[in-house]
Amino acid sequence: MKISFVMPTRNREAVLAQTLSRLSELALPRGVEAELIVVDNASSRKVSSAALRAGLRGAMDVRAIRLEKNRSAAARNLGAAHSRGEWVVMLDDDSYPISGEGLVSALRDAGEDVGAVGGQIFLPEEHRGAEAVSAGIAAREAGGLPEVFIGCGAAIRREVFESSGGYDARFDYYAEEYDLCARLLLAGLRVSYDHRFTVMHCKSAANRNFGRIARRLVRNNAWVMQRYAPGAVRGAEVRGVFERYWRIAKKERAVRGYVHGAAEALATLMVQPRREMSAAVWDRFTGLSAAREAIAAEMKIRAIASACVVIEGKNAGLVRRALHEAGVKIVEDEREAGEVDALVVGTMSPGPMLFARDLLMRTRRGARVIVPSVEVGKTPVAVMGEMWDGVERRSAAA
Repeated sequence: MKISFVMPTRNREAVLAQTLSRLSELALPRGVEAELIVVDNASSRKVSSAALRAGLRGAMDVRAIRLEKNRSAAARNLGAAHSRGEWVVMLDDDSYPISGEGLVSALRDAGEDVGAVGGQIFLPEEHRGAEAVSAGIAAREAGGLPEVFIGCGAAIRREVFESSGGYDARFDYYAEEYDLCARLLLAGLRVSYDHRFTVMHCKSAANRNFGRIARRLVRNNAWVMQRYAPGAVRGAEVRGVFERYWRIAKKERAVRGYVHGAAEALATLMVQPRREMSAAVWDRFTGLSAAREAIAAEMKIRAIASACVVIEGKNAGLVRRALHEAGVKIVEDEREAGEVDALVVGTMSPGPMLFARDLLMRTRRGARVIVPSVEVGKTPVAVMGEMWDGVERRSAAA
């Protein structure tokens, strides 16, 4: 097996150097080859192959590709075009795989119908909130869905990436993964989640502007809904995007960016290429199918007459819908949570889903906690704790 790591970078020399150091420590199983392709997104100071080789200390072959114009996330397309591996592993210049063995195991076990594999993305110590510190659990990256990976830690079959057309350059950054995963599902492929594929996302603050982020989030997510949502729900889904990111923009004090992004979305919605999903594919894309499957599996183990939906986040309404379809009474008052049959995590994003599960298992001991995804729920708590401890020890020693 050969793996190609593709990593865009722009004006973050120190961050890139730290990531290269981590990659140089990555232990891959015998017989597995790796290469790193760094795409220099028009940095003010050119990234040299010699500097990359020095940073990796001979751990793997490395090449630098220089762009004279910043192509944002679409720079990954150029990196993939120059790759030689069976799998292209997409990283950011501040993210790296934690376990080479786990990564390779996840890829080797992927079924033939799996076009891409998403991993579990950890965040460093400084991103842990008071609840996480108190409960002794790791912080995780938000975003994504059971069949939508997060771009800083995803593996895609190279031939699948090429045939799909890769990332749509019009997105710039943010939600481009949703667009690509939608096209993979429409092509009859699956996007799987495998907890053995672990990634640390250091999430450097350098070059991050939340006004710009809010602008891209609202525009790009509206585009995704316009492109792929079934006609019966398209209008509601687009409105939902505007409402969701308005709340986030107010919270993050990025209203101006949101207003610009919303205006751009409204001006361009009607020219988006429509590839309407069937109801079945749409339910997979949004996570509803995963929630239904998880609740059905739990009910086979033991009946659930009542449940409380807790720690709600992305697509919480779909978790509620799956419970309602299964005939489960939803108790709204969390003060009555001790009297229900189960606590059901109210988000379809894998990272927040696992964070909520870990928190509940430590703070609501004895409660039956249900994660609304069978695949994500397979992530063993003990493995996560050991993995986090290992990352912390290694970081402290660095």
